[in-house]
Amino acid sequence: MTIDLACLPEDVEALKALVRQQAAELASKSLKIEQLQAQLHKLRRMQFGRSSEKLDREIEQLELLLEDLQAQEARQPGKEEHAQSDEARKPARRPLPETLPYEEIVHQAACACPHCGGELRRLGEDVTKVLEYVPASFKVIRHVRPKFSCRVCEAITQAPMPSLPIERGKPGPGLIAHVLVSKYADHLPLYRQSEIYEREGIELERSTMADWVGRAAALLEPLVEALRKDVMASEVLHGDDTPVPVLDPGRGKTKTGRIWTYVRDERPYGGSSCPAAVYFYSPDRKGEHPANHLKTFKGCLHADGYAGFQAIFDKGDITESACWAHARRKFFEEYEKNSSPIAKQALERIAVLYGIENQIKGKPPDERRRLRQDRSAPLLRELNIWLSATNAKLSQKSDLAKAIRYTLSRWNALTRFADDGRFDIDNNAAERSIRPLALGRKKLSLRRIRQWR
Repeated sequence: MTIDLACLPEDVEALKALVRQQAAELASKSLKIEQLQAQLHKLRRMQFGRSSEKLDREIEQLELLLEDLQAQEARQPGKEEHAQSDEARKPARRPLPETLPYEEIVHQAACACPHCGGELRRLGEDVTKVLEYVPASFKVIRHVRPKFSCRVCEAITQAPMPSLPIERGKPGPGLIAHVLVSKYADHLPLYRQSEIYEREGIELERSTMADWVGRAAALLEPLVEALRKDVMASEVLHGDDTPVPVLDPGRGKTKTGRIWTYVRDERPYGGSSCPAAVYFYSPDRKGEHPANHLKTFKGCLHADGYAGFQAIFDKGDITESACWAHARRKFFEEYEKNSSPIAKQALERIAVLYGIENQIKGKPPDERRRLRQDRSAPLLRELNIWLSATNAKLSQKSDLAKAIRYTLSRWNALTRFADDGRFDIDNNAAERSIRPLALGRKKLSLRRIRQWR
């Protein structure tokens, strides 16, 4: 309800009733916001590692509804008066980065006291920092190359033209980089970028930018290949894949392709190499694709339970390290559905293992292995005994029994992290690398999806 401050009732009781009604509406909206935040958090947990586009759309709708409610709450009259109580419910305000350029505006006071006209003396100052946005802008760079002729031999001398990403083309490297980042990192389609640039008075056709994207992909291919070789030279990798809908030319429908990712991340054990990820596209999920991707790799591969990896592990050059996050998720879903005490106990036991991992994060491999052998290995043995005994008491058709059998069937791979300090307890590094793809998943043409190859 919106209150017209110019037409407030004169009666005290009517005013009290109006205030009570307003307070009730604010409380109802605050409760609705908290419920939406809890629901959104639950859906995001469900989304992690999933491929359901229906779930993605539901999350997007919840986010829009939550933004709308929060905006309405901020528009309420008297909002400033309740700011102090609202601060407790808001995230802590982070300091502004010192690396940003700073502009200082000094607001001078009057030359004399406004009350008596007396002389003023400085007591100090109050400083308020405000984060402002300077809109991006275009500029035209004119490359001027004067020509000179020799007075003796008449030869003409001129400085060479600097190399451009697209010969005889308009875009500079900064503009091409911005188009690529906007398209692939910020998930802005080219037609929307064209509309944004048009507001700045710059007409860039979608087809023109599509040509830039293709040429930039060709220019970046040597860098991508070097990155792939560097990642595959690692001794420990994380691997995963995610579905991506692509248009099927001529049929007017979409089909499902796959994006594969392989990640090198030495930060958990204090390695010196920078984290990196490489991506491959395939039209299906056949095991021949990861086999081809990993044909030069030798070492440990963190992966989920995808059967297509098994042929790779059977050859012996690649060791499997399974993911406790996948095993845990099955117990979590059972606990969410039925509040099962057995699932809860499994979650608590796994949580202790993760607690140990948090304490040894960043330590050298030898120290991580020693601490895991001392602390994690006994817990794993106890967990194996408990799971086996519990499984014998359950109906083998139940989802809880299936979760236990999944864990026990992959036990050797799940416990491999305890024997090597370079290995991780889960495959979350790979899942994090494909999360941006899942968030920006759109219907792409087959021609453009080939750029991932």
